[in-house]
Amino acid sequence: MSLKKLSIIAYADPGFSQKVGAYSLQINPESYRHTHSTQYTDNDSTDTAGVTTKFYVQDPQKLNFDFYLDATGVVQPAIAGVAGEIEDFKSVAYSYNGTIHAPNYLEIVWGNGVSFNCRLTSLDIDYTLFQSDGTPVRAKLSVGFEEYLSPQEIAQRANKSSPDLTHARVVIGGDTLPNLCHEIYGDSRHYLGVAAYNQLDNFRQLQAGTTLYFPPLART
Repeated sequence: MSLKKLSIIAYADPGFSQKVGAYSLQINPESYRHTHSTQYTDNDSTDTAGVTTKFYVQDPQKLNFDFYLDATGVVQPAIAGVAGEIEDFKSVAYSYNGTIHAPNYLEIVWGNGVSFNCRLTSLDIDYTLFQSDGTPVRAKLSVGFEEYLSPQEIAQRANKSSPDLTHARVVIGGDTLPNLCHEIYGDSRHYLGVAAYNQLDNFRQLQAGTTLYFPPLART
């Protein structure tokens, strides 16, 4: 079985359809850290024996790992130089893409174990071995990535039964906006606000396959 190399694929769009480059690691990382975190808020009550917490938000997942570059000729596949490899990596994962006015969207793929849509958030480079003229021939790169979720994916992950969160629905035949509002909010009277939120010209005739977004209800 051939060794699978961790690869970082770059895209110029948040839909991850316009591939603009890729980079494969010379040496796979020995380990990686996949971080999940959830934020809660404390209640505002005073003169109580304890504190209760209320869910606030789930933060984007994070992926961190170290990998090495070695241009001594000992490690295969050989690379021409550490500096050039670092520039190749940065051109894919770090550099500003003028077409989208931001760094690229990234997909990290490693065999069947890792598939992670993200953006690079941190890059630290430690040069650890040099030729006599000061040219680096070995380096450790410590990288951090933060999960990228589109607004549609965020809506799909939301609790479908809560009126305090944004929801997404794909219209199927027979759906009406009042019925969808009743399903999500428990009250069909919000259909005019949802129509305005989605900029619908004709909310009485919904087109099957259209994705509609249902925003949180304003609190009074």
